[in-house]
Amino acid sequence: MDHQKFKDAVKSNLENNIYNHSLSLEACMLGLYDYFKENNLLDTSEPTREEWGMAGLIHDIDFAGDTKEQHPLKTKEVLAKYGLEINDTIQQIILAHDGSQNIKMDSKAKWSIYCADSLTGLITAVAFVYPDRKLSSVKVSSVLKRFLKEPKFAAGTRRNEVAQCMDPNGLNLPIEKFIEICLTSMQSIASEIGL
Repeated sequence: MDHQKFKDAVKSNLENNIYNHSLSLEACMLGLYDYFKENNLLDTSEPTREEWGMAGLIHDIDFAGDTKEQHPLKTKEVLAKYGLEINDTIQQIILAHDGSQNIKMDSKAKWSIYCADSLTGLITAVAFVYPDRKLSSVKVSSVLKRFLKEPKFAAGTRRNEVAQCMDPNGLNLPIEKFIEICLTSMQSIASEIGL
């Protein structure tokens, strides 16, 4: 898969803030994959690292124009306009990201995209509070505090979905660790997303 072609398609089909969110979620997915891999927590049945990242990158590509209402069901249709296609594994991960499709949550990839999708927005919002508006200034403790104690902060954050990271049948990660992995992952692409 030509990563750059997919990235260009996402960029040209989405508003800039959703494009940056897509890059953020891709980074989180790759960071989570690496963490689970390093700690021998991945089954042999897990999708590949490339599939994890690609699902994060393109999960919202149909969240625009005349396909927005049917999001996330139109991913393949939008990709086809750019001469691109994905396999069913990536499609299934994407369908798991908003919890609306009754997808069997049978992989860490699906749990990761479901739990991390909304967290990227909260992390971005925390960065915006700082005078320099930089991710490098953001600490795990700041994100955690706003996540747990300030429900009105970044009110659109689906906190119940993010908190599912602790589910022993899913990712089985403490919320602090989950936030740390995603924050570090987003910090690694800060310049690309203007933070």
